[in-house]
Amino acid sequence: MSKRRELLEKLTNISEECSDIESDATHSELSSENEADYIQSETSDTEDSDEESITNDEKESAINMPRKRCRVLSSSDSDEETEHTVQETETAADGTVWSKFDEGGIPGRLPSTCIFKGVKGPTGYAKRNIMADNLISAFSLIIDNYIIKHIKKCTEEEGRRILRNDWTTTLPEIRAFIGILYARGAYEAKNLKLSYLWSAKWGPEFFRKTMAREKFKEILRFIRFDRRTERSRHLQTNKFALVSEIWDKFIENSQACYQPGQNITVDEQLFPSKARCRFTQSMPNKPNKFGIKFWLASDVSSKYVLNGFPYLGKDEQQPSSMLLSEHVVLKLVEPYTGCGRNITTDNFFTSMSLATKLLAKQTTLVGTIRGNKRELPKAAKQTKDNMPRFSTLLYKSENCVLTIYKSKPNKRVAVLSSRQKFVKIDKSNKKMLPESIQFYNSTKFGVDMADQMARKYTVKASSCRWPLQIFFNILDLAAINAWILYKETTGIQIQRKEFLFQLAEQLSTEYRAARQKNSSEHEDPQRSTATSSNATHSNKRKICQVRLCHNNKTNNICEKCQKYVCGRCTHKKISTFICIKCTNNNA
Repeated sequence: MSKRRELLEKLTNISEECSDIESDATHSELSSENEADYIQSETSDTEDSDEESITNDEKESAINMPRKRCRVLSSSDSDEETEHTVQETETAADGTVWSKFDEGGIPGRLPSTCIFKGVKGPTGYAKRNIMADNLISAFSLIIDNYIIKHIKKCTEEEGRRILRNDWTTTLPEIRAFIGILYARGAYEAKNLKLSYLWSAKWGPEFFRKTMAREKFKEILRFIRFDRRTERSRHLQTNKFALVSEIWDKFIENSQACYQPGQNITVDEQLFPSKARCRFTQSMPNKPNKFGIKFWLASDVSSKYVLNGFPYLGKDEQQPSSMLLSEHVVLKLVEPYTGCGRNITTDNFFTSMSLATKLLAKQTTLVGTIRGNKRELPKAAKQTKDNMPRFSTLLYKSENCVLTIYKSKPNKRVAVLSSRQKFVKIDKSNKKMLPESIQFYNSTKFGVDMADQMARKYTVKASSCRWPLQIFFNILDLAAINAWILYKETTGIQIQRKEFLFQLAEQLSTEYRAARQKNSSEHEDPQRSTATSSNATHSNKRKICQVRLCHNNKTNNICEKCQKYVCGRCTHKKISTFICIKCTNNNA
């Protein structure tokens, strides 16, 4: 009973305190004239309540007291709340303070850095110029007439320098040359000899009808992308000068035709090549160990290549206080900041300083981070730990969240995110993946997928000239961008292989028509009377049988006498061959 009375006394004391607070509040609201009446009524009420409390039982008086929402905390409850509010903090080597927290939480309203305010997809310029069933209209937005004319001018200059004559080419001929490259890539015949592709027995008919094999080899030999007279001056300030003009124009056209979505991936691409070059890289962890490295940014949803530049060694434009990884990311995503986008990177690029700089531009960062970073807590740097498999540790510092997840018995993954404020764990799955890990897995593959598609139907061929190798890479990436633009603008779903075949056909249409017209105009009038069974070409070379030369070897055959005839003993060489003796006999 003593405990019960002590509890009742506490309750009465609390009620008196609450009544005093209420009376003070009412006193402040009343005027001076009604204040005395209010005090008298209150005292009468308290007297009446005292009389009732004397006559009634203590229990009834406790029940009939004026009720006020109050909470009585015991000593055990207060201890538990203080323990819950105190968080474990840890200071990193560079002074960054990390606080450990539990999973869950109420996300609430997203910050402005996570709200995408841009427009996704092809731009209005692309929509106005791309037409259905006209694939070249999409391709010409990426590889435009400026690039084709520049290649024509530089190629003609090189051809005239080597042959020492007035060697020329045309724009349709350059487009047909590019079309043949795309057709060879679609056939996946990059390692096949040209003689097989132009063979009447084994090769596709497209190559023979489009261009002569010797003409294709001639353009492949002379093709250049810079003027030789200006090369030495440009190389003093630009190592990439031999092909930089068409690369910069390709990137400019790609950015003018497409706006990415909310998520962008930044990664590296190693274009396989063993050509002699000052900036060739060796990367043993790649499928192709040697090549030219490019930094690329691509859209996650469509795999559209948005921006890129080659790695040429030390960059003079890079600030001395900034890391290479930060400089690369900030340069690639510069046209797309300020719209609430997210950048996903791998452990080479991710750092706390990069996340802070991107947040200042209304852009978030999510990426894996290496364990040797000075800004990480000790738990992220330990090689051996007692963490069970599929467990997670969560740390928070300023505007970044660090997720440490043990995916394998001897492997942990650390993901730094400036996008999430709270992290939830999917416990419905056996692996119990955190939310930040799931987001990283869904946005990390943009550049890798674009590079994989480029290698599948690549136009690349063996060559010792590194500018030509980079031109092959430009054509591969341009075909991917043109394919994405055509699909999203017209709504026509077409396979990429079929797109390449149709693009090659349309690129070569103009040159094929001009070639057929020229061949009909210069056709030999005696060819119509000759029998179709007489062959004028042989796959086997023999000594000339006309013998008006110095035993030259040839594979040409006279149309009339069917003898092997060399070029010196040939009277007429247009589409058929007639030896001089047959011409004199007819005369």
